[in-house]
Amino acid sequence: MSLNPNIVPALAEALEKKGYTSLTEVQESVLAPEAKDADLLVSAQTGSGKTAAFGMAIAPTLLEDAETFEHAGKPLALIVAPTRELALQVQRELVWLYGVARGRIASCVGGMDPRTERRALERGCHIVVGTPGRLCDHIKRRALDLSGLKAIVLDEADEMLDFGFREDLEFILDAAPEERRTLMFSATVPRSIATMAKRYQKDAVRISTVGEQQQHGDIDYRAMAVAPADRENAIINVLRFYDAKSAIVFCGTRMAVNRTAARFGNRGFSVVALSGELSQSERTHALQAMRDGRARVCVATDVAARGIDLPGLELVIHADLPTNSDTLKHRSGRTGRAGQKGTCALIVANSQRGRANRLLRDAKIQAEWCNAPSLDDIKQKDRERLLSDPSLSETYDEDALAFAKELLERHGAEQVAAAFLNRTQSEMPAAEELVNMPAPSGRDDGPKARRDPFTDGVWFEASVGRKQNAEPRWLLPMICKLGGITKKEVGSIKIEQNSSRFEITGKKADRFWESVVAKGGGENNLKVTKASGGPSSSDERSSYNPDRSAPSTGKTNARHQAKKHGEKSYTGKPKSSDDRPSKPKSFDDRPSKPKSFDERPSKPKFDDRPGKPKPAGRPGGKLAGKFAGKPGGKPINKTDGKPGAKRPSPAGSEWTLKRKKRKPKSD
Repeated sequence: MSLNPNIVPALAEALEKKGYTSLTEVQESVLAPEAKDADLLVSAQTGSGKTAAFGMAIAPTLLEDAETFEHAGKPLALIVAPTRELALQVQRELVWLYGVARGRIASCVGGMDPRTERRALERGCHIVVGTPGRLCDHIKRRALDLSGLKAIVLDEADEMLDFGFREDLEFILDAAPEERRTLMFSATVPRSIATMAKRYQKDAVRISTVGEQQQHGDIDYRAMAVAPADRENAIINVLRFYDAKSAIVFCGTRMAVNRTAARFGNRGFSVVALSGELSQSERTHALQAMRDGRARVCVATDVAARGIDLPGLELVIHADLPTNSDTLKHRSGRTGRAGQKGTCALIVANSQRGRANRLLRDAKIQAEWCNAPSLDDIKQKDRERLLSDPSLSETYDEDALAFAKELLERHGAEQVAAAFLNRTQSEMPAAEELVNMPAPSGRDDGPKARRDPFTDGVWFEASVGRKQNAEPRWLLPMICKLGGITKKEVGSIKIEQNSSRFEITGKKADRFWESVVAKGGGENNLKVTKASGGPSSSDERSSYNPDRSAPSTGKTNARHQAKKHGEKSYTGKPKSSDDRPSKPKSFDDRPSKPKSFDERPSKPKFDDRPGKPKPAGRPGGKLAGKFAGKPGGKPINKTDGKPGAKRPSPAGSEWTLKRKKRKPKSD
């Protein structure tokens, strides 16, 4: 089958050498006659071949009528990508795509030696691929000359705006010549991209493939409900169940990546980590290990969610739910690329089902809700894989068959088969036993019915009580975590002075106790033991009963109960008017007040104050002292003899000493 005749002959030859027999929808669209020499705004689903598409789209503009490139000088095209990994991947794709045309491709990305990049730019190149920050740095230092530019391509443009590269992109576009082609490629086109396209593109041709609005047909989406404490165990079981040649596990933080990668490595998985805290060399080696097959599992943050193409990636696991629907689609798009099939598994804790449903709805994805693979499911899958192992149907040479016959004669067929089975299983990481979860429906089934009261509950005792500030709100999740159960299996919690007692349903009591013993009998300062009997009924101040609609302790809960039954709540006050303290109903019942000035209690006069010296002279006048009787004389404090000091006023007195103002002398 021949390729599109509008492809430049040199690129068509390179595509045939690579094994291309047909083009994808987006690749055919950019080669349409109306798209030739025009600005393009292209949106298509992940894995649809956008890199090869814009490589073929800009080739006629760069080569014009020539079959191959001439001597390299100033760059003719600039490709901008959001991440280092994507930029280096685009460079590798363009190297083989423009290999027959003798195109020279240079890269400028963060984390690499800028001096090496400047030397490559000085030697000359036809196409430059880089990240926004490093490209801006080379432009400002005049190492990258854009005067000969004919085309600019923004790959994953929406992601670059999300990363905060708007100012860098605007600087690059303003520095480029006005007479150029501007191509924007992305999986989605939000309003911010449309605004930028309106500003920097001229009469752009909008290309939107049908797959953009539909669910990716080559990806099987599964949402798996697990207990919160079983998230990592569920991921291990998913990896074991599917046994993918290569898989990627997405985590929300760098710390989660390091912890998960370390645990998987200890369990026997060949794993690499990929996050922003690694150097560029480490990140490159991690991706190369996945491509070479030296590693089968990559634990990564969202830094690998955009554009990274790992050949043969069969499984994508969302260990932490993505922040939005676009991130969900881009994460999942690492598999099911170029027509291959893939599986996407979302690990959803019980408390996150609503959020998972919203993400799937916004992304227009129909996922099948199911439980994570159990230990029995994995054993059954291992049997099926062994029975259908291709090595059992291959042909072998005479030496191998002769040695096999010797083994059978010496040990017997059953013993040889058992040894083969044991060695095969020992090389696989061990699967985990998970908490049995109810079959998830993936939808809200309305209000939940109140469960039946416990009739066969078993009581346990915790070593913390009211004296240690124990509260049901933090005891309940700790009990669930210790015993590997859910709150539905926990009954009443009674908090006493120095200990607390709680009830576990009889069906889960033995398993709860086995889990507690396996974890050393408790966690931190909390130890759990079997209680000899039920709780004491003398202390009911701090208790939790899940069969009630709300605990009856505290002012907030009392107010909640009152509102629920349509009553007014007077927390801390009598509820009926008869129990309230009576108020005087008439003016005559109030305590009488003095009605005249003479009936008011008289204030003590200065002379009547006990134990205080009487000042000389008239009351209210100046205090007698050494200068008493002299006009303008100042009182003297007898304690230190310093002139001008005021005697301290008696404590609680209501009078103040006023100094007589000295009259100005008349001439």
